[in-house]
Amino acid sequence: MSANRIWKKLLTVERAVVEQVEIDQDTGVLVARVRPAMRERGRCGVCRRPGRGYDQGRGRRRWRCLDAGTTQVFLEADAPRVACREHGVVTAAVPWARHGAGHTHAFDQQAAWMATECSKSAVAQLMRTSWRTVGAIVERFVADRDAGLDRLAGLRRIGVDEISYRKGQRYMTVVVDHHTRRVVWMADGHGRVVLEAFFTALGPKRAAKLTHVSADGAQWIADTVAAHAPQAVRAMDPFHVVVWAAEALDAERRAAWNRARRQARDAATARALKDSRFALWKNPEDLTDRQQAKLTWIATSDPRLHRAYLLKEGLRTVFAIAREQDASAAVDALDRWLSWAQRSRIEAFVELGRRVRRHREAIVNALVERLSNGLIESTNTKTRLIIRRGFGFRTADAVIALVMLTLGGERPTLPGRQLAPA
Repeated sequence: MSANRIWKKLLTVERAVVEQVEIDQDTGVLVARVRPAMRERGRCGVCRRPGRGYDQGRGRRRWRCLDAGTTQVFLEADAPRVACREHGVVTAAVPWARHGAGHTHAFDQQAAWMATECSKSAVAQLMRTSWRTVGAIVERFVADRDAGLDRLAGLRRIGVDEISYRKGQRYMTVVVDHHTRRVVWMADGHGRVVLEAFFTALGPKRAAKLTHVSADGAQWIADTVAAHAPQAVRAMDPFHVVVWAAEALDAERRAAWNRARRQARDAATARALKDSRFALWKNPEDLTDRQQAKLTWIATSDPRLHRAYLLKEGLRTVFAIAREQDASAAVDALDRWLSWAQRSRIEAFVELGRRVRRHREAIVNALVERLSNGLIESTNTKTRLIIRRGFGFRTADAVIALVMLTLGGERPTLPGRQLAPA
């Protein structure tokens, strides 16, 4: 094997000729002087079509390559300019780097892979570059990966949700495709105006092809979907419905605590009720022996609170029936639960019953279609992990770039390696 082929393999450059490799005595870095192969010369840096030579540009320039052990490596080559019919006078393309980038494809690929696995600060330290440069590499990688790709094409079943990414009520709106299980759209902010921006990008023709939309009970989502995709079946996420029941149960627990503390003046009972939150919230199959004993004590000492607990479990059972039996049985169970809540004389659950009744159609759709926002809740959990791993982000764009890199398509692989077979 020739020395040229060996250096090309070590430097991860293809369609190029390695002219000379030496150590820069001033900086101590390894510099490989290269030139594009004959077929790669004289091409527009933007569209890569052949162009007419214009001038030599600003002379020779360098591109950062992957390190060789502990030594930094740079590629050095001429950077002439060409006249492109479409893009005018631009720097000629090189096969080892993107247009306008100061790093090779392999360097970008490794930095992008690391950004999906660890914090930007760790990537910057290992790759010996800056935090901002890592962000720019992520954006370049996503743009290159998604070039010519229409993420919103072929959407039929989508999930919509919002996620808090920063203190001070800072939210982002997320749209996930239930079929591909990928994030297809994200934007800073939440509310009807932001979601309408999604439907504007989607367009009326593609919006008319949506069949299902899963979401929580936010009215701005329901109104926007009804305005732009009235034919879509809107499914109420079961998780949020059960959360409503847990909140109603906690409201009754606090009321029971106040009754024991103020009316009965029973400090011991009040303290025991105050410490019963987890026993009431947890699913029966997950209770510890101590929590099971606490629940038994509640059943004998405060029947009203225990009835509230049974109402919470009854609503959770409705969705379990839909999963394990059939939708019609679950719908019947839901109607029986609504009647039970209305007759319970527990204010928090009477109000919950009214709330569930207002969203009954969307909840029934979730039971029948077995559609939930579990996928998008998983996406939100991974997004929070990205935020924690980055120790916070100053802008939503930085979060969105990393989320789209990690959850919006094929994840980057390390240079020279292939994805493991599924």
